[in-house]
Amino acid sequence: MQKTEVQYFPDLEQGSIAAADQILHLARTAILEKGFFTFVLAGGQTPKLLYKYLSQPTIASQMPWQQCHFFWGDERWVSSSHPDSNFNMAYETLLAKVQIPPQNIHQISTGHVDAANGAEMYEKHLRDFFHSMPQTDADRVSEYISFPDFDMILLGMGADGHTASLFPGSPILEEKNNWVSLVGEGTGSPPVQRITLTLPVLNHARNVIFLVTGPDKKKIVQTIQHEPEKAQKMYPAARVKPTGKLTWIVVEKQ
Repeated sequence: MQKTEVQYFPDLEQGSIAAADQILHLARTAILEKGFFTFVLAGGQTPKLLYKYLSQPTIASQMPWQQCHFFWGDERWVSSSHPDSNFNMAYETLLAKVQIPPQNIHQISTGHVDAANGAEMYEKHLRDFFHSMPQTDADRVSEYISFPDFDMILLGMGADGHTASLFPGSPILEEKNNWVSLVGEGTGSPPVQRITLTLPVLNHARNVIFLVTGPDKKKIVQTIQHEPEKAQKMYPAARVKPTGKLTWIVVEKQ
């Protein structure tokens, strides 16, 4: 049964520290259980401070980086060095500052012939990765239903209630089979094509943490909590209901 917890913090610093502590605990627990930890990173501005804390010695020295595998929830179809690249942001703020084996960084490559091919190749990469890893009983169940059990997925939420690159009204919200989908141009900011994990993948995670800031997003979270049916029609983030634990870290200040 899904467990949901909402945590409120007065500022992003305290919220980011709390998220970093929780991620450290999840990583150590997963590695003790099965020998590796799968972590899906979020883009945008909000998680930068969290990534900074994860890279600082007090936490980084406790993190078993060699057994951690990093993925992305979505990516814009821009070069990996572009300022709008989610990979670039996470690499500069976290991954370049800690001792992670290069093969443990599973970016959404934007070097393919086109974005549709990029989405197909990332799905193939994910399927190959999970097929090759040692499996727990829970993972065998996940394999049977054709979706992975990421240990930890970090998500943000836009002012319109979108998460990853799952936007209100998008047909991708109804995807039932694919792990990865292409999002057409003209959605989001900047208006470029995107590649995103799908809702079934988010909903098979062992742990999902949303990190959101500001009073407007706080209101959306409260609508999701108290009027779920209404919220699910309006906000894609409301449709994230993982089989594991869902944690909302809500920062009061923008």
